[in-house]
Amino acid sequence: MSDWLHNLSVPWMALAIFAFTYLLAMLIFAGVTIVSTKGRTASFKSVSPGMLPVLGIIFGLFVAFTASQVWSDSDRASSAVSREASSLRAVILLAGGLPAEQETRLRSLVRDYVEQTVAVEWPMMARKTASLTVDPPALAQVLQLVVSISAQGAGQQTAQREIITALQSALDARRQRIIVSQSEVNSVKWLCLYLQAICELLVIALVHCDNRLGSAIAMWLFATGAATSVLLIATHDRPFTGQISIGPAPLLQIMPEKTAS
Repeated sequence: MSDWLHNLSVPWMALAIFAFTYLLAMLIFAGVTIVSTKGRTASFKSVSPGMLPVLGIIFGLFVAFTASQVWSDSDRASSAVSREASSLRAVILLAGGLPAEQETRLRSLVRDYVEQTVAVEWPMMARKTASLTVDPPALAQVLQLVVSISAQGAGQQTAQREIITALQSALDARRQRIIVSQSEVNSVKWLCLYLQAICELLVIALVHCDNRLGSAIAMWLFATGAATSVLLIATHDRPFTGQISIGPAPLLQIMPEKTAS
């Protein structure tokens, strides 16, 4: 699936997928109709109707295997964003145990990180250009700030230790988020899925070659089901791309107020 298709809104994506699938069905129907002369009809009819449920089951398995990858990637992406937000929220709350100056600086850096992530990193993930080679400067500064603090008393030592742990969790969640943003259903899987659909449509056309109306109805029904399956997978294929995608709302909800900096 190309980038332009994934960036379409759901109605336009549905139109493109259904149009392409119906076009394939029409070409197969027209081709079988043209070549099914009286001498060939008997040969076409000799194709066993028992192939239809077998091919349909195989197509269903292809859809299930492909969809399972998509749902897994979506769950991983959502979990990573939620864990990142929770870890940063813990950092903000634990900052209350630090000296006032360091607390203010820490909250300001966390806010900068969230703003940078939403404005720059999220669009890059949508384009699959986000990279793990670039560390977030704001979080790196937060980590350096916390490590450099000379803790006074057991309370500040505990807060310092817990903040470092939460920052490490946030950085790990960010890495998982970027890794998942690179995931998608590859072209081989899409090709196999459509080839299986073409095989099913072709067998339907051959089995019902002597009944054009029945053949057209059966092919339309299967093409509709196939297009619906492809649409469902395509709209959720890339977790951070398209109209149905995972947004930065959890991070925005935990972002410190600007007055705190």
